[in-house]
Amino acid sequence: MPHPEGRGGGWPWMTGASAAGDTGSDGPGEAEPAGPVAPKAKVLTVSDGVVGGTREDRSGQAVVAVLQSNGFDVVETAVVADGVVSVAGALTRMASGFAGVIVSTGGTGFAPRDHTPEGTREIIDREAPGLAEAMRLVNPLGRLSRGIAGIKGQAIILNTPGSPKGAAECLGAVVDVLPHALELLGDKPTAHF
Repeated sequence: MPHPEGRGGGWPWMTGASAAGDTGSDGPGEAEPAGPVAPKAKVLTVSDGVVGGTREDRSGQAVVAVLQSNGFDVVETAVVADGVVSVAGALTRMASGFAGVIVSTGGTGFAPRDHTPEGTREIIDREAPGLAEAMRLVNPLGRLSRGIAGIKGQAIILNTPGSPKGAAECLGAVVDVLPHALELLGDKPTAHF
């Protein structure tokens, strides 16, 4: 499958025979190739209200929709209460042995229990400030977001706001570069565009 911008070589997350256009089949009885491997994603909603059953998880649903519409395979969704310890614990568990993107929604603002960036910062190996900066630039209210982006093992973690519109806009600002970032993180050979 050609790259949508005509850059050749297939989609960024395609590797091996499927990226080269080789079907891998030499005749009858040969197994068909699996095709492109979609990048994996997990979504963490951080909300006392959702945990307590007083609020619907609309921001988590919005994040899942953006990821799926951009070719990601969402393999897990979870909900935790606000707070440094709960966020750090959930992200540690979700990132363990995982190669993909983890998007949190909620807890990035100025409210007293908004501690998602602090919980994230406790567990990441390195920050990815360019991603967080790009997410903040999509909307004037982005200036009120304290969300960060970073790397834990082979996972990229992104904090998005708790509003469905804000979460979708912030993720939408960076979703196109995430497959390439995952290849770089996985130390896979990549084409430099």
